[in-house]
Amino acid sequence: MSARIGYTTGVFDMFHVGHLNVLRGARSRCDHLIVGVTTDELAEQRKGRAPVVPLLERMEIVQNVRYVDDVVTQTTMDKRLAWENLKFDVMFVGDDWRGTPAWDAIEAEFGALGVGVEYLPYTRHTSSSALRRSVFAE
Repeated sequence: MSARIGYTTGVFDMFHVGHLNVLRGARSRCDHLIVGVTTDELAEQRKGRAPVVPLLERMEIVQNVRYVDDVVTQTTMDKRLAWENLKFDVMFVGDDWRGTPAWDAIEAEFGALGVGVEYLPYTRHTSSSALRRSVFAE
């Protein structure tokens, strides 16, 4: 039987326990975990601001988390393109995205390819946005 390859993505700015929870949860459900770290440009385009921590530093942090096997740069939000390049078996995402039109569409597209989408519990008490507000309010 071949190894189950998992994939998840994120900006991973101002790394916190919520990020760790996602990576731990994802790795517990696959044999090999690939993590896509979003580029500074894509993060700024999507969120309207650049990350506090630069891409290469965020990638180094994520690569050194024991649950992570490989780190790649996420340059596009196109999950199908990521699958074409990486051939993962399952995509992991926070459960705050469950039931959204975008993720319903991804589930349908991946289902046709035999790729699963699994939702992991979102850590509600912390986020990079909350950390950013706290740090920059002082």
